[in-house]
Amino acid sequence: METVIYRPSEVHKAAQKIQQGELISFPTETVYGLGGDATNEVAVKKVYLVKGRPSDNPLIVHVSAIEEVGQYVQEVPEVASKLMQTFWPGPLTLIFKVKDHVFAPTVTAGLASVAIRMPDNELTLQLIRESGKPLVGPSANTSGKPSPTNADHVYHDMKGKIAGVLDDGDTGVGLESTVLDITDPMLPIILRPGATTKEELEKVIGTVFVDRHLVSNEEAPKAPGMKYKHYSPDEPVIIVVGESEIWQKAIKMYQKQGEKIGLLANQNILNQFQDSVTAVYSLGENKNIYDASKRLYSGLRYFETTDATLILAEAHDQEGLGEAYMNRLQKAAGNHFFD
Repeated sequence: METVIYRPSEVHKAAQKIQQGELISFPTETVYGLGGDATNEVAVKKVYLVKGRPSDNPLIVHVSAIEEVGQYVQEVPEVASKLMQTFWPGPLTLIFKVKDHVFAPTVTAGLASVAIRMPDNELTLQLIRESGKPLVGPSANTSGKPSPTNADHVYHDMKGKIAGVLDDGDTGVGLESTVLDITDPMLPIILRPGATTKEELEKVIGTVFVDRHLVSNEEAPKAPGMKYKHYSPDEPVIIVVGESEIWQKAIKMYQKQGEKIGLLANQNILNQFQDSVTAVYSLGENKNIYDASKRLYSGLRYFETTDATLILAEAHDQEGLGEAYMNRLQKAAGNHFFD
């Protein structure tokens, strides 16, 4: 299969492929998604197949307008209306009780709920409108690998497997959406931290809880990212907590063990140590969580093109957007720290 790179002016061609049951990768403000018709079981199963995604891992459905949600869910609680009016389009996914027979069965992975969001990217909203279909859209990468933040990343993983990629350059946020379970409107629970922070949510709806438990092998995850290994490059990752002295100790120790070090950190750290390591990737001029989040996945992917055998990555405080950044980095590192 030829994988076509579609320009922004060619959205209609990409929409035709969706209507034909093919898969199109689309841009969002978070990461690039792997789009297929959420009402077409063959297309949805194809998404799982090309990603190598476990069948019990549910998919997020993307819509082009708030008004579409009522077609697919049993009820739209007041809390949901407030959140959608405030944060949509944007990086917030809401989990509702799903109506019967509105999506292909595989979308919900056997659950009585469905995850829905409205992405903040005009090209993708146009793609949804022109195809006339809600789109499933997990990240357009091979399962377990870092999510793609530009069309080149998608093409690397999906060439020959999907019909095309709708190219809109680099994504703006770089981390996936926050997933909030509102199936019990009185008990909103964050199942996956993301680009919409707990603090931002609580300003709108009051107390929000966070589900931090690990999903067992026998348990079906309610949202992507809860059960399976995610976001991992080919090289092992160690999270470094501390300033220059700690970085220096980490570099020396792992180099003595024969490792070729890649540094994933802010430019101040790189300036001090780049001449003594194998490869570097900047997370921004200073230790800024917004820059770091935007560049994290690109950085993890970059080291796969270098001779580095070990990545030392910069930690951030787990507050605000740092909660999502550290969630992804800890999954990539398997919770391995140096401090």
